[in-house]
Amino acid sequence: MDKLRSLEIFIATCDGGSFAAAARLCGSDPSTVSKAIGRLEAQLGLTLFQRSTRQLRITSAGERYAGTVRKMMRELSGCEEELKQINRSPSGTLRINSAVCYGHLYLRPLLRAFCLRYPDIRLELEINDLHVDIIDNDIDVALRTGYVKDSRLVARRLSPMDFLVCASPRYLEEFGTPRRREDFHSHAWIGFRIKETQQLQPIFLPDESGEYLPYDLERRYLTDDGEAMAYMCADGLGFAQLPHFLAKEGLDSGALVSLYPYFRPPDPGSGVFAIYPKRDFLPAKVRVFIDFLNDALAARGESANHTWAENWAPLVPRV
Repeated sequence: MDKLRSLEIFIATCDGGSFAAAARLCGSDPSTVSKAIGRLEAQLGLTLFQRSTRQLRITSAGERYAGTVRKMMRELSGCEEELKQINRSPSGTLRINSAVCYGHLYLRPLLRAFCLRYPDIRLELEINDLHVDIIDNDIDVALRTGYVKDSRLVARRLSPMDFLVCASPRYLEEFGTPRRREDFHSHAWIGFRIKETQQLQPIFLPDESGEYLPYDLERRYLTDDGEAMAYMCADGLGFAQLPHFLAKEGLDSGALVSLYPYFRPPDPGSGVFAIYPKRDFLPAKVRVFIDFLNDALAARGESANHTWAENWAPLVPRV
């Protein structure tokens, strides 16, 4: 029996928890599975499973070996898929996981054009703000605002995340326009509560020199939904500091105005990222999706280091 087949049986045994279950997964029989595992252990000089009459338990050496084997098999599968797709159109199921607001406002309007261009790609779209394990959940690409460093993943920045202090024209007509950040104490503010941590998103306002610094303000209204925050702001409930992708629709329509020039967090981990598993051969379906997304963002003035917010004329150009 060749080594690759032995490794496939080994992984099936890990997943199934018994020789009988592995035999069903591999279309074989328990005796063949047991012999294959025995030969593999003899080659390695290691015990991969502890056997008893009641159960089969993987050893610590077996767990370490399984991790390496799984990685190798993923890379092999990715290489084979890449080579198969060199001379044909991208195809297969593309599983995308996106942050809620970005998915609704930026991604969803692009999907029809993408599907028309690549009819052999089937989309599975998940919209949530949970930081799911991309590899364990078989996600091809995730769109996230920020990322957690993980050596198994590639995080490719699509754009910075620029923030704008926004209000509705109706609110400003009724309550006036603040000129200094101290003036905001007499105005209503809409705050954002981060679901996973339950912490409030900090507010950054420019000081007399124009430098943005965190500023402590009472939030009269709170929400954990970004779109709701933008709509509450457009409805005239008060001020909100909105990411550029949340502010764009309201600013374009005139439902919102931006008070100051944009604020960009200095943290290099801040921004909008396409995150996908690290591999030698990026599947064609993932590559064309990211290229398509970059082209669509470029059409609206966004790239890895720029957004349209840089050129947006604020109501109060200088503090």
